[in-house]
Formats: sequence, C-alpha cells, structure tokens
Amino acid sequence: MTTKPTSKPLSTQPAAPNARWLALYVLCLGTLMIVLDTTIVNVALPSIRADLGFSESALAWVVNAYMLTFGGFLLLGGRLGDLFGHRRLFLAGISLFTLASLACGLATTQEFLVAARALQGLGGAVISAVSLSLIMNLFTTPSDRAKAMGLFGFVAAGGGSVGVLLGGFLTSALDWHWIFLVNIPIGAAVFVFSLMLLPPRPRDAATGSLDLAGALTVTAAMLVAVYAIVNGNAAGWLSLQTLGLLAFSIVLLVVFVHVESRAPHPIIPLRLFALHNLVTANAIGVLWAAAMFAWFFLSALYLQLVLGYSPLYVGLSFLPANLIMAAFSLGLSAQIVMRFGINRPIAVGMFLAGLGLLWFARAPQSGNFWFDVFPAMTLLGLGAGIAFNPVLLSAMSDVKPDESGLASGLVNTSFMMGGALGLAVLASLAAFTTAQLLASGTEPLTALNEGYHAAFFVGALFAGGASALALFRLREPKLSSAEAHASHS
Repeated sequence: MTTKPTSKPLSTQPAAPNARWLALYVLCLGTLMIVLDTTIVNVALPSIRADLGFSESALAWVVNAYMLTFGGFLLLGGRLGDLFGHRRLFLAGISLFTLASLACGLATTQEFLVAARALQGLGGAVISAVSLSLIMNLFTTPSDRAKAMGLFGFVAAGGGSVGVLLGGFLTSALDWHWIFLVNIPIGAAVFVFSLMLLPPRPRDAATGSLDLAGALTVTAAMLVAVYAIVNGNAAGWLSLQTLGLLAFSIVLLVVFVHVESRAPHPIIPLRLFALHNLVTANAIGVLWAAAMFAWFFLSALYLQLVLGYSPLYVGLSFLPANLIMAAFSLGLSAQIVMRFGINRPIAVGMFLAGLGLLWFARAPQSGNFWFDVFPAMTLLGLGAGIAFNPVLLSAMSDVKPDESGLASGLVNTSFMMGGALGLAVLASLAAFTTAQLLASGTEPLTALNEGYHAAFFVGALFAGGASALALFRLREPKLSSAEAHASHS
C-alpha cells in the first residue's frame, strides 16, 4: 500500500495556512463562550433570584454547580482528548454546552436550572481541556504558536470582563434567560465551522487505553475539593465539613498516586511531575488565577457597591484593560515572547498586575474613575496581556504532542482551582474584615470598602508570588537555531 508524501501532514492540520488561523478563530469563539459563562451570570443573579424564588444560600449554586463540574472534569477531559481525538472531544463538548445553555434558558424551576448549569460546566471542561492541544497541534513554529497563544490568551483573560458588560445589557434590555440563549447560535456556528476547519485525528495516532481507576479517583478528588472550596464561605473555613472534605480530597489524591504508579497506561504519568516547567507553570497559574479573580470580581463589587456604578458602567470600566489585552493579542505578546523569552514577561506582567491590585487596595470610598480606577485597570490589563501567553507556553513547553491534552487539562485545572480558592479566600477575608469593622462601630460603606482593601492587598501578594516564581524558578525553554531564525521571520 502506498501513500502520497503529503497525506500525513494533511491529516494533522488544514492544508492552507489561512485555514489554520480560521480554525484558531473558531476555537477562540468556543473558548469565549466558556469564559463568558463564568461571569455573565453574576450580573443576572438578582433577576434569577427574584424570578425563580431562590434563597440567598441556594442562589450560590447557580454559580457553584458550574464551577464544580468544570473544575472536576478538566483532567479527565484532557486525557480523553489524547486517547480519542481532540477534535472529536471538542465537538462533543460544544454540543453538550450548547444544549445545556438551551436548557438553562428554558429553565422555570430552581432544580432544573442548577442541573443544566452542571451540564454546562461538564461541556465547558471538555472544551477547555482540549482547546490548547488543538492550538499547539495546529501551530508548530515558535512565531506562529506565540501569535496564536496570544490571541487565545486575550480571549481567556479578557472574556470575563466582556461577560459583565454583555450580562448587564442582556438582563436590562431583555431578561436573564437571554444570557444563556445567546449561546445557541454561537455554539451552532462553532460546531459547523469546527467540522469544516479542525483537522481530523490521524489514523496512525496512538490510542492507548483509559485508566478507569485513575480517572475515577482524580475526578472524585477534584469534585470534592472544588465542592469544599465553593462552600467554604457558607460552611466556614475551619468547619468540620470544609476540613473533612479537603482531607478526603487529599486521601483520594494519595490513592490516585498509588493507582498511577501501578497502572500500565496511567491517566497522568507520574513522570510529568518531574517536568520542571510544567510544575512551576502550574504553580504560577494557581497564583495568577487567584490574583486575577480578585481583580475581576472584587473590583466589580467595589465599582457597583461602593461607587454606585450600574452593571453597564461596571462593564465599561473594564474597557481599558480589554483594549490593552486586545493590543497584545494582535501581535505585541508574540513579539515580546520572541524577543525576551518566557520568564521575564511573566515576572514583569505579574508585577504590574500586583501594582494594579495595590492601586485598588487604596481606592477611597468616594473614588474618582480617572485617578482611582483607570490607572489600576491599565496596570492590570498590561499585566494580564504580557503574562498570560507565556504562562501557557511555558506549561506546554516540556510535554510531547500526544500528551498535550493532559498538560492542557493540568493548566486549566490549576487556573480553575486557583481562581476558585483565591476568590473564596479573598471574599471571606473581605467579609471578615467588614464584619469586624461594623462590630467596632464603623460606618457600613466605609467598612465594606476596607474589606475590599484587605482582599486586594492579599491578591497583590498572590501576583507578587507568581512574579517571583517566574523570575527565580522557571527555566527558559531552549529553541534551536532554526526555530529561533523562523521565529523572527
């Protein structure tokens, strides 16, 4: 049996170079849906509560159900992509997410909405776990890969603030159902264009087998850990429930490590934890996400509850950061990576993000947009724009192509766990500080603002820790002379 010399490359990527970029835009659009859905709901929560009769504690599950399945199934989604094909899993994830969005938009009861949100999270986990792998396989030269990751980084980092703006507009102009229904035409378009543009799985790709015991234990550990984290504020961080669940999650992880050490085809080969850059980049990702979640959620609360901005104005306040991140995604990030490498951009970006959070940590109760908000948003936009692309590149730099889905799942899990834990801890710190000040007789609005100050300050420490790790622990990936030359052409 003979084959044409060009048949194998055609099976791994689109034939025309432009098709690869069109495929990237489709992947980014799918990712944008996922990122938007983590934040667009927050603006509509008061309307959802009034319409469906949620209590204050039950309302949190509209967000928590999504986070629970999203964080719990990222690693399994990445491994399934490696085994059965990233394109196939991406299409399945888009289908599930779109159908779950339709169910959310049609929900008329609390239970139905929460269940549909959990399915959304499952679809989102699959999409997020394989998107990076598809991008890494589509773009193989350093210059193209840096540009592609820059655009992907902009969507992932900036989509959340777009969600606030879009959520405010849809909720006020139509009603809360449309924050979910808007996903239907987008999801359908992504599915159709993915069939046309994403490369099919090569026939000779390695398949292997699924480590069922490892998949069950690591997924259960992630689900239990995320459940403990998202309920930490309500149950109490030192309560028996929270500590017991976290301890059970650790036990499951220990069992998982034991299973993986004996499995012939482990879901996570333990040797991956010997890859210095992968481990360090994941640690940076945890701190980065904790700092960025502090920026997005806490600054939105400051603008709305302290300065009295409407949901629409809150979204517009993020516009400077979005524009800056857009500029980096359109080429600046790739140029910085090719000129300065990976370590220094991450360190500088996280340092600038820390400065932005410190700026918010001194924002007064009667803050002025141009002096108290705009500089902080600018610094945070610069930090996210500079750092996000190289963080992703560093995490994927040590792994083989057939394990890119797993590495992608690890990175996304680090971001998800870091963001969930960071947000829960910082929100708890803000609430505790505010309660202490109220008990001492401080005026309510002042106490609220001081609580945000404390949380912003600790968020800045998270960013500083990420900067230090990048500067002192991350190793610069080595490029061959040919790659270095290609990256500048």
